[in-house]
Amino acid sequence: MRRAYRLLACVAALLACRVAAAGTVQVQVQDGAGKALADAVVFLESREARALAKPLQGAEMAQKAKQFDPTVLVVTAGTAVSFPNRDTVRHHVYSFSPNKTFELKLYSGVPANPVVFDKTGIAVLGCNIHDAMTAWVVVVDTPYFGRSSASGAVALTQVPPGNYRLRVWHPALPVGAPATDQALVVTAADQVVSYRLPGATGP
Repeated sequence: MRRAYRLLACVAALLACRVAAAGTVQVQVQDGAGKALADAVVFLESREARALAKPLQGAEMAQKAKQFDPTVLVVTAGTAVSFPNRDTVRHHVYSFSPNKTFELKLYSGVPANPVVFDKTGIAVLGCNIHDAMTAWVVVVDTPYFGRSSASGAVALTQVPPGNYRLRVWHPALPVGAPATDQALVVTAADQVVSYRLPGATGP
């Protein structure tokens, strides 16, 4: 019994050290011209990160004022996304993307069943009634992700030291373009990374 307690204590200590050693990666995303780029999806991939990724709770892609809200949603694989219609008109939401094909036929309110995004990739959404409505669901297999603010900044917190692939994607990239990526070594210390995204232009 004492041996089991000692083992549990060692495991707890190792986990505590791992959390204590985790740092923040601050990424500053710029467009091809060097200007701050908002709504860029930034995430860190590794084998260890993939093992820690879990489906999110409460994710939603609403429709409001005949627009999707948010325009870009980032979720982990396996996340069930709700599609509440908060407009006074009905919508017909669909996606033909390889990682998720679905259709929510003309509806008001909240569909009975959410849509489960179980494969990584970028799903483009549209409305069969309102052609101007477009949105994206970016599905990742890591818990270390975020979306850049108006200043182009995104903070990835509690990232353990290790070797990662830093990946960045933006709706302004050519249709079908995957997230760009580069190697990144994360240390226990907080770090700031500047990332220029060629081919993407902010407003």
